[in-house]
Amino acid sequence: MIYVFLANGFEETEAVAPIDILRRSGADVKTVGIGSKTVTSSHKLTVTADLGEDEAGFDGLEAVVLPGGMPGTRNLEASETVQRFLDFAWENGLVIGAICAAPSVLGHKGFLDGKKATCFPGFESELLGAQFVGAPAVTDGNVITGKGAGAAIEFGLALSAKLCGEDTAKKVRESMQCP
Repeated sequence: MIYVFLANGFEETEAVAPIDILRRSGADVKTVGIGSKTVTSSHKLTVTADLGEDEAGFDGLEAVVLPGGMPGTRNLEASETVQRFLDFAWENGLVIGAICAAPSVLGHKGFLDGKKATCFPGFESELLGAQFVGAPAVTDGNVITGKGAGAAIEFGLALSAKLCGEDTAKKVRESMQCP
């Protein structure tokens, strides 16, 4: 199970593109609404998450993904639920993905120490201990970071490669006509 956490103010593309790619890859992906199952994005798109935060559990968890956006990133970081799931994923060597401003959450937790990472321009100083790489998506061990909305497909494909295998990600890339 892959959880994509959605808090009010999340960036739509950074959530939906990776979800779509992971589902095309055959992954079991669930969105988790923080505060409510009904969540409104940074551009006023209202979505209903698959689960409320009280319904999310650790059994079968493979990965935690954080889309960026403002104030979505700050709302995710302030969530005790998100913090618990990040800690569980980290302690158990699970995949953790974050894109745009959300890698700052990982930096604040010390999860990027000694790792290569990327983020939305202006958040580099929040990637505490990381070696900043300006690539659209960066995988370093079990941590995958993405630069921003325009990199959401590359971020999703990096998640697919890590969680579902390189061959699967390649097939999805080709089926979506990605260069």
